[in-house]
Amino acid sequence: MSPLWLSLQTAFVATFLTMIVGVLCARWRMKREGALSHLLDTLFMLPIALPPSVVGLLLLLIFGRSSPIGQMLAHLGWSIIFTWSATVLASFVVSFPIMYQTARGAFQQIDPSLLDAAKLFGRSDWRTFRRIILPLAWPGLAAGTILSFLRALGEFGATLMIAGNIPGRTQTAPVAIFFAVDAGEQREAIALAFALLLLSLGAIIILNRLTHYHSPPP
Repeated sequence: MSPLWLSLQTAFVATFLTMIVGVLCARWRMKREGALSHLLDTLFMLPIALPPSVVGLLLLLIFGRSSPIGQMLAHLGWSIIFTWSATVLASFVVSFPIMYQTARGAFQQIDPSLLDAAKLFGRSDWRTFRRIILPLAWPGLAAGTILSFLRALGEFGATLMIAGNIPGRTQTAPVAIFFAVDAGEQREAIALAFALLLLSLGAIIILNRLTHYHSPPP
């Protein structure tokens, strides 16, 4: 059960980070237009368009021990490559576009007149965001969080590239399934796959109930 537990830890931490960063970036994007904003949109969405192995290779080039960032971290006595932090980083990068795009869509559906009224009454941007935007957008944000969790839970290619397959440290369930099948250990692979299937079904049921509960009446 070690790979499954490691996958859950990785997915929860990556989803927590994705939720915070994705919501903040989407909120920042709401108030800005221009060439730079569209360029950032492209960069934010790039991980979902690239093959996971390419994402992993890019992360390896950015955070590898021979890169400037990797050397700076080495001077601080810290390394990301082939550690549990690498599994979190890979899951965060590949799931971030889902959260970002979902949050943007949820924010764009808010009636602009409500935001104008809040500004007219002298409400600060932070108070407007906390008291108006988040409560109105939370169903979409919750859906984005669940989808990001599922993407982080099933991450394989980028994780294998940047974190490797170290049992008890970086061997997540998808990675363990791949190597178990490769080694002919069908029972272990099926057990892990069934566990992931149950977790994914549970998350999808929650997502469907959330969507149905907040859908407008006919």
